[in-house]
Amino acid sequence: MINKVILIGNLGKDPEVRYTPGGKAVCNFSIATSESWVKDGQKTEKTEWHKIVTFDKLAEICGQYLAKGRQVYIEGKIQTRSWDDKDGTKKYMTEIIANTMKMLGSAPGKGAGAAGQSGGYPEGASKHSEEPPAGETPPPDMDDVPF
Repeated sequence: MINKVILIGNLGKDPEVRYTPGGKAVCNFSIATSESWVKDGQKTEKTEWHKIVTFDKLAEICGQYLAKGRQVYIEGKIQTRSWDDKDGTKKYMTEIIANTMKMLGSAPGKGAGAAGQSGGYPEGASKHSEEPPAGETPPPDMDDVPF
């Protein structure tokens, strides 16, 4: 069986790095991927938001070098987890556990850079810094999600 995800998208906001009680780095961020098509002469676009989680050294690199609007290549696996919220309601979250991150393009405000390297070692980031398309909202905050 195979559980592999490959995405190229833009960060919706700056990544957040936290540390477990044992000192393990955990980085959370979301990226948007978009597709467009023409139907009956009308161009339609759909944006999908993906929650990304990285751990250890890759988490620290993502926290240091990624920022809202930057374009990234992500490889990992899809995982759904559940928990009970403070009211006892069962909640579910599907996220991508990334093991590879490559920054694409060049960093905003900096000169052009080459494509990033595997494993999250940065060489560049994207110039894109646009807001989500009209009518699209980023995923909810991670503050109420335990990890």
